[in-house]
Amino acid sequence: MTAAVPALEVRDLTYRVDGTTILHGVSLRVEAGRHVSIVGPNGAGKSTFLKCLNRILLAASGEIKVNGRPLAAYSQPKLAREIGYVPQGGTDDIPFTVFEFAMLGRYPHLSPFTPTTEADEEAVRNALAMAGASELAERPCYTLSGGERQRVLIAAALAQDARILLLDEPTTFLDPHHQQDILKLLARLHRETNVTILSVTHDINAAAMTSDEILALRDGRAVFHGPPADLMQEKVLLDLFDQSFLFVPHPKTGQRLVIPEDAQ
Repeated sequence: MTAAVPALEVRDLTYRVDGTTILHGVSLRVEAGRHVSIVGPNGAGKSTFLKCLNRILLAASGEIKVNGRPLAAYSQPKLAREIGYVPQGGTDDIPFTVFEFAMLGRYPHLSPFTPTTEADEEAVRNALAMAGASELAERPCYTLSGGERQRVLIAAALAQDARILLLDEPTTFLDPHHQQDILKLLARLHRETNVTILSVTHDINAAAMTSDEILALRDGRAVFHGPPADLMQEKVLLDLFDQSFLFVPHPKTGQRLVIPEDAQ
């Protein structure tokens, strides 16, 4: 039986800027349909790693394959059909309605100077519905709240019809209610569409509760890759963060969660 082709395969990825090495030989294999969280201290290289996967940043060395093909083999429109990217930041200064902004996600399916079709409009409507943002379609982007903005950014990525979704800290700057809304949205998308998700996060507990596996970076190096239960160990987290934690069971599921030891 032929082995399944992974959605993403990264081997010995190194990235440098101005003579400084940010990523040191990072490797990762992600099977299709998996949800992977990327965690680690500030400055560990998490966002840089995500941007290399999407060719926003060009690696100095190493190999990246997307669905079995080298990253270099993809034109930018064809790569956008494979990978959707949700960046940090917002839509505050974008002079479009939500529907118009989400339509920008259809660019890899359009030819230059050709108008959008009913199929494109239907794809955008479906993306907004999946992201729980249909009621925002006619709103100007600059009027959105933080939680609404994240839903719209996710909808624009979904409108690409990509099977791999990269998210750079999708719950940053959101209040707890909206954080939970976004986490539930991602869990539902993963469950209902089987999309492959890589998400950078600082929330260890959220990563443990929502992910199939976790990649931990420190100082630009991969120091852990495995199931969430293996990350939630005293020595692993101490080595990763130079921080001791207390462990408590989730009151409903019993899953191991952490609080900082000095929180008492």
